Amino acid sequence: MTKPNRREEGGAPIRPAVWRPGVDGMDADEELEYDPSVYDCLHAWQLDWPCLSFDILRDELGDTRERFPHSLFAIAGTQADVATKNHLTMMRLTRLKKTRRVDKAAADMDDDSDASESDSDDEDGGIAPINGPIIQVQKVAHHGAVNRVRACPHRPSLVATWGETGVVQVWDLAPQLTKLSMLTADARDAQAAMNVQPQRSAPRHAFTGHADEGYAMDWSPTVDARLATGDNAGGIHVWEPREGGRWAVDKTAVFKGHESSVEDLQWSPAEAQVFASCGADGYVCVWDARNANAAPALRVKTHECDVNVMSWNRVANCMLATGADDGSLRIWDLRMFSPSDAKHVANFSFHRGPVTSVEWSRFDSAMLATASADHTVCVWDLAVERDAEEEAAAMAAEDNAMAPEDLPPQLMFVHQGLKDPKELHWHHQIPGLCLTTAADGFNAFKAYNVGPGC
Repeated sequence: MTKPNRREEGGAPIRPAVWRPGVDGMDADEELEYDPSVYDCLHAWQLDWPCLSFDILRDELGDTRERFPHSLFAIAGTQADVATKNHLTMMRLTRLKKTRRVDKAAADMDDDSDASESDSDDEDGGIAPINGPIIQVQKVAHHGAVNRVRACPHRPSLVATWGETGVVQVWDLAPQLTKLSMLTADARDAQAAMNVQPQRSAPRHAFTGHADEGYAMDWSPTVDARLATGDNAGGIHVWEPREGGRWAVDKTAVFKGHESSVEDLQWSPAEAQVFASCGADGYVCVWDARNANAAPALRVKTHECDVNVMSWNRVANCMLATGADDGSLRIWDLRMFSPSDAKHVANFSFHRGPVTSVEWSRFDSAMLATASADHTVCVWDLAVERDAEEEAAAMAAEDNAMAPEDLPPQLMFVHQGLKDPKELHWHHQIPGLCLTTAADGFNAFKAYNVGPGC
């Protein structure tokens, strides 16, 4: 967000400035404006209830999709005002258009102007106006609010939910996914679909062995249908897939190394028997999945407060990111990760509220995104270093917003305008596209400086 242009007493315009929540104040006559030229696309939509968690489903539309308009599938779990009103919502979004607004003369000189114009619906060949995608849904009833939802990477229709009731359930949503895939992308059909009643469907498996409700959950990227779940009592269970679409979950086999709640966990991207967890005790634990009821292989103090979220880099497997309650984001090299001498590779304190989500990009080993209770979503590029000459040239341009000097150079983009963001995900088949859920609904955006060719 930037402060809009105002004029000094002599009539000269004041250059817009980047506004930071919790740091910069505002005068009574000032308003925040977003700059449409810095988003390749920006879309917002709402479901019937807020969603604390969602996940993106892998589809068969192709990898490394760059050309607009885009289509995608996602699954979300509601936080309704009454337990019996909750449901899982499987979404199909089409017509995610390019929304970037740039100067027409500049667009005509751009080598990619033909692609930009063909992606728009503007008959004059200009840039498409901002309008929403077509949303089609299928709903499945879920008793109690959904704390977290995750889709299996190997089988997207296989979905796991952590409920506020303390029960973890696995659902086979293949019929719903098939029906969505067969629908035509028609706005009238989409409006009718939004009003459908949730279907009653029995979960494929339900586990009631956790001592409390929880939020930590992750499917293994290396072993098909293997799941790990952690609860607020500090316990973790590993689900082993069995024939017939069932799982073996031993109530007595507990991975317990945190002194309080397990906030998040991640399987190793490369080692089938290794996963990591973070907790409200400020520790990160690394586990051998074959050794239940044993101490963690590593237990390292990473923050002096709750570690809310973590992400294991799927490209550079030695890198781990953690986000904490004090707003700090830390990067760790697991090759130098030990209880006696754990030194973070990087530490960023830009956020002015708890970090609620963090995720590495699948297309760039140095890029990740964070969401925070300070109402911001940030994109970071650890490969960027400060360049004084480049910064001076950028600031010399009259139309550039003034950036505070104390911003870290690795901070590539700050997305604002959403209320209390809870979770974010990169789309793993559309480079640079980021989706978020917040108290006021969903956003899908792609920053102009993120992705191929930037």
